[in-house]
Amino acid sequence: MANSILKWSSAFAFLLAAAVLAAPRSQAQTFKVIYSFTGHDSAEHPIAGLTIDQHGNLYGTTAWGGAFGSGTVYELRPTQSGFAYSELHDFGHGSDGNFAWGGVTLGPNGTLYGTTAGGGIRDDGTVYQLRPPSGSCHSASCPWVETVLYRFTGDSDGRNPQAGVILDNQGNIYGTNVNGGGGKVGVVYEMSPSAGGYTFQVLYTFTDGADGGNPSSLLIFDSAGNLYGTAAVGGNSGCQGFGCGTIYELTPSAAGWSERTLYTFQNGNDGGDPAAGLISDGAGNFYGATPSGAHNGGSVFELSPGVESWNFNLAYDLTGVGPGPEENLVRDSAGNLYGSSWGDGLYGQGAVFKLTPNGDGGWTYTSLHDFTGGSDGGAAEGNLVMDSQGNLYGTSYEGGLASCGRCGVVYEITP
Repeated sequence: MANSILKWSSAFAFLLAAAVLAAPRSQAQTFKVIYSFTGHDSAEHPIAGLTIDQHGNLYGTTAWGGAFGSGTVYELRPTQSGFAYSELHDFGHGSDGNFAWGGVTLGPNGTLYGTTAGGGIRDDGTVYQLRPPSGSCHSASCPWVETVLYRFTGDSDGRNPQAGVILDNQGNIYGTNVNGGGGKVGVVYEMSPSAGGYTFQVLYTFTDGADGGNPSSLLIFDSAGNLYGTAAVGGNSGCQGFGCGTIYELTPSAAGWSERTLYTFQNGNDGGDPAAGLISDGAGNFYGATPSGAHNGGSVFELSPGVESWNFNLAYDLTGVGPGPEENLVRDSAGNLYGSSWGDGLYGQGAVFKLTPNGDGGWTYTSLHDFTGGSDGGAAEGNLVMDSQGNLYGTSYEGGLASCGRCGVVYEITP
């Protein structure tokens, strides 16, 4: 089974030999590691990227490490001398879940929401909430209070969520499962507050046909309340028989939610196997990325609404040893796009890049940092976030301290 051929396999894949890219490199930005994971009884190997709040605090997850070896949720709080690290929760002490592949989402009153790919009832994953400690806790390292909101059964509700969740204004939670469901290839679900808990319902079950399968991306809403996302496989018969993936729309109605496939990837210049979700420019256009492409480094694309269908435009064909971007892009107020990749870059260890619109419909690529796999990090799979000053923050799955076997880092790029 395809079983999210991107993230499950890439987390254990050997990086390919280095390749030199014929792309401009930025001289203006400054790269700095702000935290190196230590492993052992602490956190290690972040797959997801970061979430940032209005105070500049950074929140993230690791898939492994912590007190029970099953992953953590952590915080990096800015100080005058840098960032102060603290672990908010260690997974694996019961049925609370383990292996947090997805990141966290900020909710009301500073709460965090997220998923674990394993743990729960039958190791099929969970949806959880973390609340800040009460005022009676006077230590900076007080653990947060975790509540498991849902434990997946692996049946019609799906299993193994690899992305985080999103919330609407009514407090409803939406997410995807990469496996399970009636078609065995994933579902989109909703959790609605009800009587002090949540009511769970499946909005759509993928079939691995024209609709796609194995959805592993974060969802996004439009202004009309429609949901959009990507499916890593299905759509056609290419990509070793698994299909090359799709972009889909879910539209609510009184009769339920209906699915429409907006684009089917061909694994040519358009790319394939999308794991990253979509971001919006506020004008109805979406931007996304794929880890594979015509020149191995992945693709960055734009999806624009047309009269009767959506228009797919290749923004940039990334060149490298791959895989390319596996998490969401970031867009600034000037329309520039930023992303990170697992295996591209000057040394084949991943890169952080910027795409600038050049005015004639094309985009100019600039490398902001090429990872070496050493103390600066490597295999930058997670998404980026940007603060109000235009600083970028991200994570790398590998690299960092040699003493823990290169357990990953959190980095900052300043303009």
